[in-house]
Amino acid sequence: MTSKFLASAAALALLSGAATAQDLKFPVGEGPFNWDSYKAYDEATNLDGQTIKMFGPWRGEDQVLVETMLAYFTAASGVKVEYSSSENYEQQIVIDTEAGSPPDIAILPQPGLIADLASKGFIAPLGDETKTWLNDNYAAGPSWVSLGTYKGKDGADALYAFPYKIDVKSLVWYSPDTFADAGYEVPQTMEELKALTDKIVADGGTPWCIGLGSGGATGWPATDWVEDMMLRTQSPETYDQWITHAIPFNDAAVVGAIDEFGAFAKNDAYVAGGAAAVASTDFRDSPKGLFTSPPQCYMHKQASFIPSFFPEGTELGTDADFFYFPAYAGKDLGKPVLGAGTLAFITKDGEGARAFIEWLKTPIAHEIWMAGSGFLTPLKSANTEAYANAALKKQGEILLNATTFRFDGSDLMPGAVGAGTFWTGMVDYTGGKSAQEVADGIEASWPK
Repeated sequence: MTSKFLASAAALALLSGAATAQDLKFPVGEGPFNWDSYKAYDEATNLDGQTIKMFGPWRGEDQVLVETMLAYFTAASGVKVEYSSSENYEQQIVIDTEAGSPPDIAILPQPGLIADLASKGFIAPLGDETKTWLNDNYAAGPSWVSLGTYKGKDGADALYAFPYKIDVKSLVWYSPDTFADAGYEVPQTMEELKALTDKIVADGGTPWCIGLGSGGATGWPATDWVEDMMLRTQSPETYDQWITHAIPFNDAAVVGAIDEFGAFAKNDAYVAGGAAAVASTDFRDSPKGLFTSPPQCYMHKQASFIPSFFPEGTELGTDADFFYFPAYAGKDLGKPVLGAGTLAFITKDGEGARAFIEWLKTPIAHEIWMAGSGFLTPLKSANTEAYANAALKKQGEILLNATTFRFDGSDLMPGAVGAGTFWTGMVDYTGGKSAQEVADGIEASWPK
């Protein structure tokens, strides 16, 4: 729909013929949204009557949120979107592509799987223009280009996937009141974090709550620790070599990162319950020590999802807050951020699919979901005032300040390692084995 931009949701819906006024949650022209980007896209895109099929991981509340955003895409472009998902979406997209009946657009949180689909020729390259756009418009742009670049069926590297909706893992949670009562300040560097850890012990407290328990997946929280420590002790290139097995898992760089985790987790004075409790404490229970009186611990490192397991009634920003898991001031490695997220890619090329990728380049495509929940973006032109609450805005700013972003490494490794021996190795490590012993064992398990 490019005939004319109308600052009225009802009028826009009427002209598009594909969205109704009630589909547009936020009135066009109002609120902290970049409506100019909507207007420009609307004026440049006229695909009335077209329909695309989209397959993604979002179900339940997330499906409502993505469809809220998609209503604006439909209103501006004229392209109706038929969105679907599946509990087994990873398997479903493989089945659909191999059967020759893929959706137009697919969105997945597994770069490894997307790379596999690209290598089989099931995905269309997004082009150098989009590669340049990501470089220029996403904070830490080259990191995002690298994340979405894979070898195609011809063996050549190309950008195949567009990162959209990101999660941040490099967070440390704490109680502002408890910190204030003790006179502690949020550390700005890893050196300060380690000094604070020692000070808490000297004051008679316990700095950390750490729990690796997760049923059959026990051990995975430690992989996030090690990945964050890799990014704070090694270059991003070394991190990439590690997860692709260009260097062995028992390389000195990896062994060192494991020991960096152990400096916190294997010190009885640093961890609630002592080091022996780390592996047996469920990760969902471990943050509760922040909220006891007196506190069982002062800090808990975990991703942005962990407030779901805080005691009922906990108010973010008041009862609990977080800070960036800091980098070393003494190492020239910038401000790396570990995270995860979803990537959009074209599985059936066409005007509608290309128009959707162009839509993802507009601030409004990000801001609409920012105003919902659970959505973070590194897009520099998106208005951070659109975030639904202060916690999301603060996490978004961590992404914007990142100099490097790297995807969860264990998710990119072969399943036998990333969701197997890496997990069990971390349990063995906190149980007493050395970093070298554990790394040797994981290296031996790497598929040949």
